Amino acid sequence: MSKRVSLGGVRAFWSFGKVIAGVALVMLLSASCYQPPWFATWYAAPQNYNILFLGIPVPPLTISNQSVRQIVHTSLGGNLIRVKLTNFFGTTPVTFGEAHIARSTGNGGVDLTTDHTLQFGGASSVTLAPGEERWSDPVSLQVPTHSDLAISLYIPLSTPVVTTHTIGMQTNYLSPGNQVGAATMSNPTTKTTYFWLSEVDASTVNPQDTVTDLAAHPYKVIVAFGDSITDGYGSTPDANHRWPNDLDNRIQTEAEDLGRVSVVNAAIAGNRWIYDGVGPAGVTRFAHDVAGVSGATHVMILLGINDIGIGELDPTQSVSADQIIAAMQATIAQAKAKRIKIYLATITPYNGASYYDAAGELKREAVNAFVRSDNGADGVLDFDQVVRDPSNPTAILPAYDSGDHLHPNDVGYQAIANSIDLGVLED
Repeated sequence: MSKRVSLGGVRAFWSFGKVIAGVALVMLLSASCYQPPWFATWYAAPQNYNILFLGIPVPPLTISNQSVRQIVHTSLGGNLIRVKLTNFFGTTPVTFGEAHIARSTGNGGVDLTTDHTLQFGGASSVTLAPGEERWSDPVSLQVPTHSDLAISLYIPLSTPVVTTHTIGMQTNYLSPGNQVGAATMSNPTTKTTYFWLSEVDASTVNPQDTVTDLAAHPYKVIVAFGDSITDGYGSTPDANHRWPNDLDNRIQTEAEDLGRVSVVNAAIAGNRWIYDGVGPAGVTRFAHDVAGVSGATHVMILLGINDIGIGELDPTQSVSADQIIAAMQATIAQAKAKRIKIYLATITPYNGASYYDAAGELKREAVNAFVRSDNGADGVLDFDQVVRDPSNPTAILPAYDSGDHLHPNDVGYQAIANSIDLGVLED
């Protein structure tokens, strides 16, 4: 005679198992009196929602008594997770009435057997003051490499949206009321923006680890830093075909030789070296968006095309090649001071783009000559040579062009990632 097991019993057993696993990790950490090394497994550089390309005004957005479910694609996995919420650019407090994390099942759904309430200092709600950022308490959650996680936030009060990451290239979901614990949120609208979410960290803790094992830091974290070409504009939405994703795929395939490496993306579409605008200037935000990323050991930088192009459109913000080079030199010094290996990329071609002109092209070529020189960086990423049209070197190869003659398509981004020598991680 067969035996039937109730669904409620299965759920109770699963929940009990999750509690036991979580308690085991907490006991391990308490016994060792040591915080395990965290490494970033996902990142989105914060920016001011109200400031866009060329100062174009943005209709104000307010969220009130709504839930935001945001999908993040991790790099290297782990079994202990924490999440950073941010009110970096906010001018008023932001209250999160409840926050959850779970494995995504696609299309805004989550696997409730993996659902956890995020706590902040033991509380399930948290208020961030203007400018404040806050880490959640650690959560015991098994997250394989290249997982999709859903982070759901409930915003109970009328709150103006200020701190975001605008060009997410990822569908996120906004629904009425508190639906953070729902398997699928009802009546959602979709956004491709990230709200008040900047970083997900992971760590790997094993019961057999000693304090000495935990104290070791076997991880490397590559931060990709730049503008829309690194942010993945022109790639297929929801497909993770930005060049840092493609690089990450290559690295994880070679994990046996390269060890534990995570790749995160700290680009901001529209960003520049010199002027604040879409995000703070690159030379000033390096401290937060590279050195401030958990476990950062390497940075790969592709930045400068907007300094040139916007400067040609707006003479009041025109910059010279020497100014861009000086910003690069200052950033090399910042990286060296933090013992972060730095790799500069040549600026890719843009003939045919809306802000292309001959004067700007001369600046691009001068900056690229500096990047290819003995400039003090740890290496050169010659992306210009990778994507340019051999018959017209000032333009992107048509097969790699997303259509605007500035941003690569999926094939172009893959070519960029394929050009990077993974040997840079062996040092």
